[in-house]
Amino acid sequence: MAQWLYRIVPARADMVDDATDDEAAVVGAHFRYLVELRDRGVLILAGRTQGEGPDTVGITVFEADDEPAARAIMNADPAVAAGVFAATLHRYAVAVARDGLDMTAPPATD
Repeated sequence: MAQWLYRIVPARADMVDDATDDEAAVVGAHFRYLVELRDRGVLILAGRTQGEGPDTVGITVFEADDEPAARAIMNADPAVAAGVFAATLHRYAVAVARDGLDMTAPPATD
């Protein structure tokens, strides 16, 4: 199975700092979608930069059989489908990973 990455950026520059109620609801659905992908064994990792403002980006690294399947996974992301995030798809290969990565740790704060 091939590995893929989709990069997301907010479609509206102020969305991270000042999301509307509708945008916040779609981002919640986006998070639930990622958890579902993880639970199905598709997701390798997902996260976003911790800065605020228009430079914020997110990545989702996952497995899919081929490009059409990978594109379908990306396009099924509720935030991509709703246009809250713009997404680009890239073929990817994890080269080095550490065992036992603790995904329950809170994100670092500045």
